[in-house]
Amino acid sequence: MTTNAEWLARLNKITPWGSGTCSKAALYAPEEPAVIVRGNGCRVWDADGREFIDFRFGLGPVTLGYAYPEVDEAIKAQLKDGIIFGQPSPLECVAAETVCRMLPHAEKARFLKTGGEAIAACVKLARAFTGRDRVVHIGYNGWLSGLARGAKILPKSRTDGYPGGVPAATGELHHNCGWNDAEALAELFDEHPDEVAAIVVACDYADAEAGRTFYPFLRELADRRGALLIFDEIVMGMRIAVGGAHEYFGVKPDLAVLSKGIANGMPLSVYLGRADVMDACGKDGRAVISSTFAGEALSLAAAIACFKIYERENVVGFLWKQGRVMWDGLNEIFSRRGVGIRVAGLYPYGAFVYGETDAEPFFRAAYRNGVSLYGGASYICYSHSDADIHEALERLDRACAEL
Repeated sequence: MTTNAEWLARLNKITPWGSGTCSKAALYAPEEPAVIVRGNGCRVWDADGREFIDFRFGLGPVTLGYAYPEVDEAIKAQLKDGIIFGQPSPLECVAAETVCRMLPHAEKARFLKTGGEAIAACVKLARAFTGRDRVVHIGYNGWLSGLARGAKILPKSRTDGYPGGVPAATGELHHNCGWNDAEALAELFDEHPDEVAAIVVACDYADAEAGRTFYPFLRELADRRGALLIFDEIVMGMRIAVGGAHEYFGVKPDLAVLSKGIANGMPLSVYLGRADVMDACGKDGRAVISSTFAGEALSLAAAIACFKIYERENVVGFLWKQGRVMWDGLNEIFSRRGVGIRVAGLYPYGAFVYGETDAEPFFRAAYRNGVSLYGGASYICYSHSDADIHEALERLDRACAEL
């Protein structure tokens, strides 16, 4: 057995699903790595020493690149002074001030560790602020969106009824609606007048540009029906724009969540927005949201370093530029090689669309040729040089030729 195969066997024996993150469990072994042991820039190495040009980046959190020097130095400097304390670190204040300065709609901010956790915090805030119970989910909002009947329980998976482990009484208060389905949303609000606390929306990957009309519709609907509008910017934030889809489309949310990308891989999320809504979880508010590790200093140090880089350098513009070369180039290869797959969405990420094509042979061939892709959305990072993109396209051309 190879070292990869040994790790795969051990993981599947001791860990349900083979990983604590469902989407990280290797689908296409032995071509796909069972484990990654090291990353640098835009490349990773597996337990057998194989090198891959990466477009997965931890499923999105690494926007600058692995072992990015300025961020790592900030983490090392803080490590000398401590990781967590019994009172807030000054970094908690500085990071909140910084993110509110960078996102003009954000008046107050608080930190947690994961995007799904922060979405749950926003839902609790919305219910406390509005006095209503029902929540509408559009897209994948972390595992909280899996409370609704027929909702996305993973980015590429839906449940027919209520997901396992969710009581019907809980699931009845959560509603799943499709992306850009204005008619279904209007019907839902008519069916439950004055009962919907919030609309939680994550921008669709492949059909993102529909947000240009859909987001203004959501803003008008929420205002007219007395609900809050919560933007899930876990994927889009620090990628298509610093603020994500709401900044890109110019629509102001009541609350928003950013996570992937704000600390270049360190575990951190931020929920932010209107001061009056955020104050619902303040000392005099109606909702208590508290977590021991919310103010963990290493992640905050990493986030402040990331924010500085984004303010100083045109990171987002680079992601757009390199993404255009990468995904247009890959679509040209698909067309020329007769592969029934295309890449859609916005250039800082690539959303794969398959039609009736079986995707497995392509992804196995990509791994064999040293390119690591994610079947939902694959990401460009700030460490993808022109040479890296050119080499990745050459490798993928060889992969498609094998098909």
